[in-house]
Amino acid sequence: MSATPAADSVLRPAAARDLCTDCGISRSSDPGRCGRACQFIKPDYPALETRVHGRARNALRPDETFFGPHQQMLRASLAKPKPGAQWTGITTRIAERLLETGAVDAVLTMTADPADRWRPVPVLVTRAEDLAACRGMRMGYAPLLALLEPARAAGHKRLAVIGIPCQIYALRALEAELGFDRLYVIGTPCSDNTTTENFHTFLDLLSDQPDTISYLEFRADYHVELRFDDGRHKTIPFLQLPISKLPRDFFPLTCRTCVDYTNTLADITVGYMGGEAEQWLIVRNARGAELLALLGDEVRLSAPGSAGKRAGPVKGFLANTERAAGGLPLRRMPDWLKPIVGWLMPRVGPRGLEFARARVEMKAVETVIHLRREMPRRLKSMVPAHVWKLVEAYGLKPSEDEIPPR
Repeated sequence: MSATPAADSVLRPAAARDLCTDCGISRSSDPGRCGRACQFIKPDYPALETRVHGRARNALRPDETFFGPHQQMLRASLAKPKPGAQWTGITTRIAERLLETGAVDAVLTMTADPADRWRPVPVLVTRAEDLAACRGMRMGYAPLLALLEPARAAGHKRLAVIGIPCQIYALRALEAELGFDRLYVIGTPCSDNTTTENFHTFLDLLSDQPDTISYLEFRADYHVELRFDDGRHKTIPFLQLPISKLPRDFFPLTCRTCVDYTNTLADITVGYMGGEAEQWLIVRNARGAELLALLGDEVRLSAPGSAGKRAGPVKGFLANTERAAGGLPLRRMPDWLKPIVGWLMPRVGPRGLEFARARVEMKAVETVIHLRREMPRRLKSMVPAHVWKLVEAYGLKPSEDEIPPR
């Protein structure tokens, strides 16, 4: 395989950090850069959005308050889905095309740890055919950006990076000093990461053969899909998930207070929330349009739909989160009612872009509630103005001590 994987044994150790997801910067030659690069210290989205996209999000375009600056949003799927892909393989195919066309020297992304298919390991890939090994979802922290310096040392001047929001924020904050001639950024949405060990605990609760689960996806139809090594498929309604059996710290505070669900600083975001059983593309700038164009007629595109109303589910989420003593929201619905509501949600609940708006609002609500409870002094620096706009409709307003600096 023409790729350079990273193992903990060859990386610098992570520096001790509060509210850290180990994006990799603390493992670099200058860990002090965390102070100006970290999403969880003092993020400045308007400045970085302007630097990356040429403008900050426009309040006159309501969906930009939710999803960040963009040129267009699309439903999409590959005409010929990639075997083993999480959805149809759009992210992988864009990266392959970048290498096939010579637009980049290498792609910085994640692959699976040889000893654990669910554990992410950073990797530099230089051949398109080697990206197949990077398909699929991983769960856990992996210091992706620790390979920026090795990439530069190897002579890679044109780089593509596939990452989650906390990684991409740090990448963009440091982009000007990294020394790459060209940088393409493909983002995937993220909010609720956890350790790989915690994730195995979750898998243990979903099946009596957790080691044979090869695929897991939280779908926009309110179900989790599982696939097994023997070809079996299983779907579980969200309301039937064993959430109450998980430890209270299953999701760390970082992921419960993430303000960038949709990876707003990527050139293109490839996700699922607004896709209604397809993928959801947010093309954010000219470079994002260039990335999409690489797929040509390999990709089928259509306008995203939107249906249902989000206010009720978001209010319910807020109430559950406020009732919780900490950690995961409490679910108080009687067991007999869960199958009924589980059947109704995909049919009358928010779908398409309305589902995506609901999830973004839920993350904004969660951010404010958990920071107020656990780190109130961080609200002023960590919560951007646009997040306060999202939660205002649900009665959450900043106090004088919580208003972000202008």
